[in-house]
Amino acid sequence: MITTTASLATRTVFRIGYGALQLERLHDRRGEAVGLLRRAVELGVDHVDTAEFYGFGFANDVIREALRPEDDILVVTKVGADSDPGGRMPLRLAQRPEQLRASVEDNLRSLGVDRLAVVNLRRLDTGPGLRPEGDQVVDLDDQLAVMTALRDEGKIGAIGLSSVTLDVLRRALPAGIVCVQNAYSLVARDDEDILQLCAAEGIAWVPFFPLGGAFAGLPKATDEPAVHAVAESLGVTPSQVGLAWLLHHAPNVLLIPGTADPAHLEANLAVGEIALDAGHLATLDGIESRSNDVPIG
Repeated sequence: MITTTASLATRTVFRIGYGALQLERLHDRRGEAVGLLRRAVELGVDHVDTAEFYGFGFANDVIREALRPEDDILVVTKVGADSDPGGRMPLRLAQRPEQLRASVEDNLRSLGVDRLAVVNLRRLDTGPGLRPEGDQVVDLDDQLAVMTALRDEGKIGAIGLSSVTLDVLRRALPAGIVCVQNAYSLVARDDEDILQLCAAEGIAWVPFFPLGGAFAGLPKATDEPAVHAVAESLGVTPSQVGLAWLLHHAPNVLLIPGTADPAHLEANLAVGEIALDAGHLATLDGIESRSNDVPIG
């Protein structure tokens, strides 16, 4: 049986948390959004992933309303991009040091706290999505300087990274990195070397797009016949198998699946009870890994 907890910053947390991005789907049903997050807490979720740009601030507003001090939930947020409601995309990069500081202040304000427990610096060096251009191409040292300054000021508790290469992680290690969020799944394992370095350094590996298929044309775990075969043999869903494989693959993996549906929430959290035996793992490990490193825009 896999271990049910792992380290994140200075905390021991359950390995399945909640990603708040999907709360945006309940924008016109705020009460349901608050209720969903309360249900997550009732089911044992003790870490939540968010950002000020999720739903143009809606996710953070819901977290502020739904979570109570006595819940003792570790809230992880991120900087490196800002909302852009009128833009071609609803997101614009915000990589410059002064923008990172402003984003931290925005998260502090919208979450209603004096200190952010963990803040991920989203670099966008790798993975599917936008790439920095022009004045948004910023040296890592300049970014880490402002992040460590914010930590020294007590506005940040710990620093994480997102969408980074192995070289960037190595360069950042002296700053004290507690987690890395990269796109990673059963069908897109390009970053295996980064995951292993994180395991060796005691850094949490928190994959986003954990089932692949974030954009059209990218591989999806739920399209794999082997995944369906394992799911059928266990009486679970293909999505659950894809998530369970991640938990079995390395002990420092934390999951942050998001959903706007209570039943789906329960299904995600039940993944921690799925036992994959050696035969299941051999079948799943045999699935070809394909790249998901596709720039968008």
